[in-house]
Amino acid sequence: MLNKTIIKLFAIALVLSSCNSEYKFILNSPKKIQSNKALKISISEKDNKAIDSVVFSIDNKKVVSNGNSVEIDINNYKLGKHTVSALIFYTDKTEKISNPIYFLADAGPDVYTVKIINTYPHDQKAYTQGLEYHNGFLYEGTGRNGTSYIRKVELKTGKVLQQEDLDKAYFGEGITIFNNKIHQLTWQAGKGIVYDLDTFKKEKEFKYAKSIEGWGLTHNGEKLIKTDGTERIWFLNPETHNEETYIEAYTNKRKVEKLNELEFVNGLIYANVWQQNSILMVNSINGKVEGVANLNALKIEIEKTQKLVDQDEVLNGIAYDKENNRLFVTGKHWSKLYEIELIKK
Repeated sequence: MLNKTIIKLFAIALVLSSCNSEYKFILNSPKKIQSNKALKISISEKDNKAIDSVVFSIDNKKVVSNGNSVEIDINNYKLGKHTVSALIFYTDKTEKISNPIYFLADAGPDVYTVKIINTYPHDQKAYTQGLEYHNGFLYEGTGRNGTSYIRKVELKTGKVLQQEDLDKAYFGEGITIFNNKIHQLTWQAGKGIVYDLDTFKKEKEFKYAKSIEGWGLTHNGEKLIKTDGTERIWFLNPETHNEETYIEAYTNKRKVEKLNELEFVNGLIYANVWQQNSILMVNSINGKVEGVANLNALKIEIEKTQKLVDQDEVLNGIAYDKENNRLFVTGKHWSKLYEIELIKK
């Protein structure tokens, strides 16, 4: 009986000893931080037990550190969600712990108002999803099943010069013109379509491999640029249509989702926000929302001659004439297309 008691006591002592020897690490990092501030990360142990060394990383890329803490300049990182990690070496063992962190813009966006320069007719039946200016003409892509198409339009008159209807199974979305091809997205079918610019003949289809849906489309002269309804803006290879990289749109306070129709203007990505009469100006390198243009004045102007009955009948469609520095916008089922100037407050 005595032997059994001794064995039990010895076992309890071993358990207690084992528990006391366990290391409980804490990765100290903020949940979010503005990109102009130094990111401070450190490792501590709950009971102040000794740590041999630590290797810190951001998104699995090692950063130089000294000891159990590190201070990192994050100004050159993309905004949005990242992962900070620490690989801890102790008593001939290793352990890795990670935390999510969000990099925010260093400052709030500039605010712009709008001035109407010219007004042109626009087909009120067009549920505008994509708009592009090319060689003196407007090209438009529309949405909704059964009313989706691409068309070439005369700017001053609104006359339709050429049109190709989309199969009724598809809900058309954004378009862009690149390398003498029209690239068009569909909403939830997970595919896009490429047409010959001159004939509108369909040449091929492509699938989205990583993004959720098809919303807006533009290009920067090298890559196609695509939105999917989230805060992410994807960069696609124009030949293979593979989604190669992305940025995330953030202000100094939060992410901006529901990015819709796009246009690339002087290095910035101009983006409509779904169901809002506004344009965001997004840095194409890091995702910072550099500016926001309030275009509610256009909604007020269109309602002087047209009653908007559907909540979806909001601003949607941005086209830029680079040669003449002209910016055009319209909306879903709007009877007018506006040439505008954005004025910083």
